[in-house]
Amino acid sequence: MIKAIIFDMDGVLFNTESFYFKRREAFLASKGISIKHLPPKFFVGGRIDQFWEKILGDKISDYDTKALEDEYTAYKSVHRPDYKSLVFSDAKTVLAELKAKGFVLALASNTVRSDVEAALTKCGLIEYFTHILTGDDFTEGKPNPAIYNAACAKLSFDKDDIVIIEDSQKGIQAGVAAGVRVIAIRDKEFGVDQSKASILVDNLTEAMQVIDKES
Repeated sequence: MIKAIIFDMDGVLFNTESFYFKRREAFLASKGISIKHLPPKFFVGGRIDQFWEKILGDKISDYDTKALEDEYTAYKSVHRPDYKSLVFSDAKTVLAELKAKGFVLALASNTVRSDVEAALTKCGLIEYFTHILTGDDFTEGKPNPAIYNAACAKLSFDKDDIVIIEDSQKGIQAGVAAGVRVIAIRDKEFGVDQSKASILVDNLTEAMQVIDKES
């Protein structure tokens, strides 16, 4: 019986992945670095510190990647997404209904805490989550399962009573590796491999319907 739900943020609550890709591409281009050799789906659900080897290849030793990450953090603070225009239309309704039905809700995102809290606060979603875990809290991001294992520990339910809602290959892999069932929001843009998810749905409303049937 499902008692708790862990949400990813980007691609699940917010349609931000295209914005993130274009922002990352623009920043790196300003440094003379191209990512045209990598498909956009490579970046979906990940953190920039996971990408350097693929981005830079055998030239990685020519760069101070930590300095680049710091510069990118500053760049992001000036080039923020308009979260209110990117939040999925059913996100607030679904969260409110699930909370009202007694489900405990948590959020586990690779995104940094300042961005997560800004997005949730601006769109009136932060109040629905009992626990919020972010990329700042973990040395390794998804597909490492650490963030989902930690979220499950905070929820204090058996993993059989928890479900994860994800979209990215990295996130789905992390959930599966943590031993938790994953519902995936179907990717219609990037060609992400979602085959390891237990079930695919088109939106959060459909995810809620699946959860209702199993609770």
